[in-house]
Amino acid sequence: MAESRFEYVKGFELPDPLLPDTYMLMRVDGHSFHRFSAEHNFEKPNDERALRLMDRAARAVMDEYPDVVLAFGESDEYSFLLRKSAALYNRRHAKILSTLTSLFTAAYVMHWPAHFPDEPLRYAPAFDARIVLYPSARAVRDYFAWRQADTHINNLYNTTFWALVQQGGLSTKEAHESLRGTVSGQKHEILFSRFNVNYNALPARFRKGSVMVREEIPDEELVGVPMGSVSAADPVGESSSGTQSTSENIGPEGHATSATQPDTLAERSPSDPDVLESSQPDAPPMLPQGADNKGSKKAQKRLARAQAKGAASGAQKKDRGEKGKARRTRVVLVHCDVIGDAFWDARGYLLEP
Repeated sequence: MAESRFEYVKGFELPDPLLPDTYMLMRVDGHSFHRFSAEHNFEKPNDERALRLMDRAARAVMDEYPDVVLAFGESDEYSFLLRKSAALYNRRHAKILSTLTSLFTAAYVMHWPAHFPDEPLRYAPAFDARIVLYPSARAVRDYFAWRQADTHINNLYNTTFWALVQQGGLSTKEAHESLRGTVSGQKHEILFSRFNVNYNALPARFRKGSVMVREEIPDEELVGVPMGSVSAADPVGESSSGTQSTSENIGPEGHATSATQPDTLAERSPSDPDVLESSQPDAPPMLPQGADNKGSKKAQKRLARAQAKGAASGAQKKDRGEKGKARRTRVVLVHCDVIGDAFWDARGYLLEP
């Protein structure tokens, strides 16, 4: 770029790197979504179309950025966890915040017609966002526990509130007054005794929120599967206690499907100048025709040294195990508990550096 006398203004741009070796948690939140939901006739207390659209927008972010290993969504917000070692955009705060937020917003708008085919978008939605740094795995777990507890508290209140309004005939002011000072058990009792609603039987999506997790694909599922076309069925289970744990994959328009797409792997091609390939790797090397015996012996010695060096290097790589090996992953949507240990114990890699 040519220099000019105006270039001094670049000096006013201050660096804003995020502290290294910390977990980055970015939370996207709908801006003025109370008005937005009213203008677009969202169903109360939960509009599954809107929740699935939020999931689809979050999926777009996770598909684009492999450093995002976990996301949690409720209502009009979504939280994204970036691994501790993430060097995305050199950890520049403004760059990460603006790019991921704009991608989420663009995906929300782009996929709106698929989820609201009979409800045209009247004006552009907006999302604000923030990034908070967490130093430890314990703090990250507590963050997601906090957001899921918030999901439960808000959904229980809203479910009871709208039952009083829609079925009980109360005004919104009267419903708020009747719930003032009530605890969780009392709300459960109102729902069951007055409206025959068992809160614990409501869809897990409403009660627990959406958990979008990047999972490694087992090697046995990849055998014979070409690049870019991995499919797997995820289980849908229900415990004897009635607590649902559902799992689904998101298709191109946000609908559940069994087809999944792996992350793109960074692989070297045979044309890479740093990669040497032989169609017969175990065959002895061919010496040039006409080479004299003395020259050939020197060549053989050089080759032997190179082979020994290569073997030692290969042994070191093997000793390092699979740490440096790129793994295929898929993004899976589940509605499960993240407050207890089970989710994290089954996915210890999420909080690895």
